[in-house]
Amino acid sequence: MKLPPWLLRHRITVEPYLGDSAYGPTYGPPVANVPALVAETIRTVRDREGRQVTSTAQIIAGPDLDCPAESRITLPDGRTTKAISVAHHTAPGLPVPQCTEVSAE
Repeated sequence: MKLPPWLLRHRITVEPYLGDSAYGPTYGPPVANVPALVAETIRTVRDREGRQVTSTAQIIAGPDLDCPAESRITLPDGRTTKAISVAHHTAPGLPVPQCTEVSAE
């Protein structure tokens, strides 16, 4: 069961992180108009290395979102941020929606 589209009221742009090169981080082509639900609140989360960091935006999107940690995200207000951590929520066999949760800087 996927997250109902009517819940995803915002639109974001995601540039998936591909890795580092000799010139710095590299990103895939931008994917615009990604349906999402964005909450700009301050929370403490753990990054992929286990350190506590501050997240200023949390994003809920469909389960097929391609947004690895360190990806660049443009929020609905035009602010560009980076993904700190990504969690895929699934519940096979249960009648609850699947989604992807992204915590961003």
